[in-house]
Amino acid sequence: MRAVTEASDIPREVLRSAIELYLDLHAHPELSGAESRTAARFAALLQQHGCTVTRDVGGHGVVGVLRNGRGPTVMLRTELDALPVAERTGLPYESTVPGVMHACGHDLHMAAVAGALMQLSRDRDAWNGTVLVVGQPAEETLDGARAMLADGLYERFGTPDVVLAQHTAPLPAGSIAHGRGPLMAGSTALDVVIHGRGGHAGTPHLTIDPVTTAAATVLRLQTVVSRETSPAEQVVLSVGSLHAGRRGNVIPDDAELSLCVRAFSAAALDRVTAAVERIVRAECAASGCLKDPEFIVTGRSPVLMPDGVLTGAVRRVHEELFGPLRVADWPASTATEDFPWFAAESDGVRTAYWMLGVAGAQQWRAARNGGPPVESNHSPGFAPDVRTALPTGIAAMTAAALHVLNPSRIEPRGERTC
Repeated sequence: MRAVTEASDIPREVLRSAIELYLDLHAHPELSGAESRTAARFAALLQQHGCTVTRDVGGHGVVGVLRNGRGPTVMLRTELDALPVAERTGLPYESTVPGVMHACGHDLHMAAVAGALMQLSRDRDAWNGTVLVVGQPAEETLDGARAMLADGLYERFGTPDVVLAQHTAPLPAGSIAHGRGPLMAGSTALDVVIHGRGGHAGTPHLTIDPVTTAAATVLRLQTVVSRETSPAEQVVLSVGSLHAGRRGNVIPDDAELSLCVRAFSAAALDRVTAAVERIVRAECAASGCLKDPEFIVTGRSPVLMPDGVLTGAVRRVHEELFGPLRVADWPASTATEDFPWFAAESDGVRTAYWMLGVAGAQQWRAARNGGPPVESNHSPGFAPDVRTALPTGIAAMTAAALHVLNPSRIEPRGERTC
């Protein structure tokens, strides 16, 4: 058996099992922190294919260990959680959970990692070392990676030499994309509570209206990017939620904002976060609020900067496997995720992370010809072309793992075209 297989060479039973997992997970999504069924399903498959499995690491986290003699340790990381999005794909296997959907491709990530684990388990004569499979909870809330690390992930199961991950993207299915430098922005998520003084809507002069204060704050916050940040610097500040009151004739006591800051350096994140606090406090003072606002940091993530040398090597492996025309460049994105903590929390851990195209050929052609744009992650219409994207994801993850576990067994295939 060859150590590296093209997507079309994946054994039928491996692909069938991975597809069945994907369809089941897509139909039964679970939100961050509530991934008990997902974890059980994923853990059972890992155990079935030779892993020693531990559950409930840092929440509903799953850790599978497959040992195969002495050698390096490679960690394959995937996410378990879904999003509070109501699915509108019309797929026969669409979500059965109202208002919850795998709209970011985590179901496909799990199926691809499971398929790669099956491949590696079947072909143990092709590599030496340890494969550490991590099913991480609560990625969408940026909690899960640090929770697993705090629960002793590396102390209990060994510190990996390399951590690998991939993520679905609105690119043609069957393609891969690697970054050259930062891949995703770092982020800080904040909840803010503005305290006013409630009362009757007909006597606003007897109140301190937190709704108008919150509205002024939202508008003023936009100037942090437009007037306090260099046009050459990529920074995003978005207020995604504003809640205040329940009735039109009652001025509430409080207003709540949820916002996120994204940037490509820790210094920029700190500067913009400080500006947010300054503006909120100033608007509250301008409104005469009698109590200081509250600030709660709900999530942090560093800039996703994969190891440059490892990324270059994995890219070459993918080019040999798929052909250079199927491996593209990925520009730095202001999306964010908590994967960087797996390297930030331990010296010497190298990471590689790439994007996996999932847009079907028909959808891609229609978009290029002026039709509807390709559905992106977090959209209610997000529907990966699983028949093409999943085999590619399995092959890409398997090849990257083998590069570390036994690089001498990777076989160049020559150039292929799409």
